Amino acid sequence: MMGLLDLFRLKPLPAPRRRRGFDAAMLNRYVNDWVTSSHSLDNEIRKGAKKVRERSRDLARNNDHARNAVRVICNNVVGTGIQMQATVKMRRGGKLDKAKNDMIEAAWKKWQRANRCHTAGMLSFSEMERAIVRAVVTDGEVFVRKIAEPFGDSRVAFALELMESDRLDFELNATAPNGNEIRMGVERDKWGRPVAYHFDITNPADAGFPGHTTNPQKKRIPASEIIHLFVAEQPNQSRGVPWFVTAILRMHHLAGFTEAEVIAARAEACRMGFITSPEDMAGADGEDADGSLVSSFEPGRIERLLPGESYTEAKPARPGGTFEPFVKSMLRSMAAGIGVTYASLSRDYSEVNYSSGRLELLDERDNWRVLQNWLIERFHSAIFPDWLEMAVMSGELTLPDYENNPELYRAVRWVPRGWSWVDPQKEIASYQAAVRCGFMTQADVIAASGGDFEAVVEGRAYEIELAQQNGLVFDTDPASVAKNGAAQSGDQIAVNEQAIQNTA
Repeated sequence: MMGLLDLFRLKPLPAPRRRRGFDAAMLNRYVNDWVTSSHSLDNEIRKGAKKVRERSRDLARNNDHARNAVRVICNNVVGTGIQMQATVKMRRGGKLDKAKNDMIEAAWKKWQRANRCHTAGMLSFSEMERAIVRAVVTDGEVFVRKIAEPFGDSRVAFALELMESDRLDFELNATAPNGNEIRMGVERDKWGRPVAYHFDITNPADAGFPGHTTNPQKKRIPASEIIHLFVAEQPNQSRGVPWFVTAILRMHHLAGFTEAEVIAARAEACRMGFITSPEDMAGADGEDADGSLVSSFEPGRIERLLPGESYTEAKPARPGGTFEPFVKSMLRSMAAGIGVTYASLSRDYSEVNYSSGRLELLDERDNWRVLQNWLIERFHSAIFPDWLEMAVMSGELTLPDYENNPELYRAVRWVPRGWSWVDPQKEIASYQAAVRCGFMTQADVIAASGGDFEAVVEGRAYEIELAQQNGLVFDTDPASVAKNGAAQSGDQIAVNEQAIQNTA
């Protein structure tokens, strides 16, 4: 039996092994191959973004699904262009100043032509919008330079130059003479605010053409002239990342897998069959019954060889039954990484029903609205004040008190493209109830489908007036025809409205 002295001689128990607070931080053999980095995103961009950009561009040029993804994003974010609607109000009464708004909108539309708004004279404003979105998707970023000069036959001394990301060197990291930090070509002050961009005078990617070299001279351009467009993923991020970054390897491997399956299927389809017959004595040394040497292979070709020889035909087994499910699984992962739905990326609607399709569309449209708002805030809102000032200075716009109150005339509403209703009957009824209850305005409803409220109202007024002049009555005129199609007078309309209010 152990005594009291023996108890004191016992060694203390080992301290319990402390468990990490996060399971995701555990270190064991299951995660030994998980290599991570504590570097900032800018560090990762500096080291790998150039190669990612090159591969992303290659996919956009040669991969069917990548090309379609770029097309889908451009069509949904920009469509045929984001429209500008001036909302200048009168000083008295607060009503919209229709005369001034029409003048500003007309001048803006006139300037949007390719030879006026683009320094190279090749892209109209809507085409520039699409080019910007396309570059941000494939390259991760694009630069727009504001040039205070008239181009073409424009009176407005303002135009835009689109500059590819190749012209801003990822390797240009130094301290400027004024003490600012130059990070990947972007000169920043102590707060991290860009103050200048150090561009190559010519594009290094154009080396081989006259006047272009792989090591062109650099030019410092103030940040006030540059709009740097990219979707930031972390604070203090200096450069953009291509949107294909998480899907690049899958796209590349899937393309290789598909190519291998196609080649294997072609090889399988070229199997030949040989038959022998004791009655037909074929020639020796690999000759057929006609004495011709068997030396070529064709799909479906059957040759006769020497008697006694036999051949068992191999049935083609490529592509196998797992080919389609595997491709679909890969495409779903790609779609998630790029930010589009599987149906949009693959153009495969075989598994889509009304409920799932509507859910996909609504979820995807939320993403498009976020990107539309990003483009408006970062691009349209950045160039309009400069264009307006130059339009006034050049005499294209006559706004006498602009210098005293420029903000009054900078009031605009950008109308991006909308989408048609998924279920028109239900959604129109829902919008009608929302407008009657005051939750939405008619302008909100029309803008949801990409329309302009003023244009719709003016168009409706013109239609009704023209129909009345010609003695025509359509059931689309609520002032003349009730909902059930019966003719009604103004008094009957008032009665119907009162009945609706009493019911509500």
